This record gives sequence, C-alpha cells and structure tokens, in this order.
Amino acid sequence: VNLYKLISLSHLDYFHQRARIPKSEYLKHKEGLLIGSACEAVELYQAILQGRPQEEIIRLVKFYDYLEIQPCGNNQYLLRDDRYPEINTWEDLQTINKKILALGDELGKLVVATCDVHFLNPEDAIARRILQAGMGYPDEEQPPLYLRTTEEMLSEFEYLGSDKCYEVVVTNTRMIADMCEPI
Repeated sequence: VNLYKLISLSHLDYFHQRARIPKSEYLKHKEGLLIGSACEAVELYQAILQGRPQEEIIRLVKFYDYLEIQPCGNNQYLLRDDRYPEINTWEDLQTINKKILALGDELGKLVVATCDVHFLNPEDAIARRILQAGMGYPDEEQPPLYLRTTEEMLSEFEYLGSDKCYEVVVTNTRMIADMCEPI
C-alpha cells in the first residue's frame, strides 16, 4: 500500500520532468518497504566520489536498508567525465565498489550486486540511446544496463574474490528477496 502511495505522490504531487519523491515522503510511508542505495547518481555514491567526510558517509549509509554495487561498465562514463579527474581507470571504479562493500561490512548492512537494468538485452541499448538523444543527453556511449545472468554477474565481480563475489551476487540478493512478500 505504501509503495502505491509513493508512486501516486511521485506522479501527482512531485512530478517535474519525471516522477520523483522527497525523502520526507518516503520516511512517512516507509513501513513495509526496503530502500537500497541505488546507482552512482544517488547521494551515497556521489558522497564517496566527492570525498565527503566519513561521518557524513556513515550517516548516509545508515539511512539505507541495504547497499548496492554495480558492474563497473554501468559507471564507465565517469572515466570520461571531467568533473571526476581522480577516476581514470577500471580499478578506480572497482575501488568505489570496494569502499561501499567495506561500509556495509563495517555498519552491518547487506551489500548486493545489482544491474540497474534499463533494457533486457545488450542490443536494446539503441532504443535508450535514441530516447536520451531526444532528451538532450550528450553522451551517446550507452552503459551496459541490460539484465545479466548470475554467471555474468559473478564474472563482473570476481575482483572481490570468490567468497565476497558469491556473497554479493547470490547470498545477499537471496536474503533481500526473502525479505519481500510476493506482490
């Protein structure tokens, strides 16, 4: 019920170029919902990118029910973005994921690997490229935001070591799924 309320509010009361919801509304309607830290465009990842103080980052982590890390390809645009001169290599992107994982371990938050799926198959990126061009997005190089298999995700996160990789891709993801009732 609360999810439906938030969706309605986001489209009716807070819509501005896209559906959105203020954190204050989420806090009023959070019963029965889980919130993850999401992608690089959201405050936790941005705070890490911007080198914000550790106290602030810890405060942000405490808000979430679980933390998310994503394949480095999802954030490869950061390698081309002049706003982040310290992000130059694939290893730099992996380091951010490792920081999120360490924060989760330190603060007792589950960390899950997610795809941030925007389309089903890799070749479907062309449709997203067309839509974004129409919306004025300058970067035509699409990140690989397709639905990956478990094996693909295990391959994406093998740099974490086999145990941690399996934990974030399979174990913790199943734990989150078990917290959800069927809709």
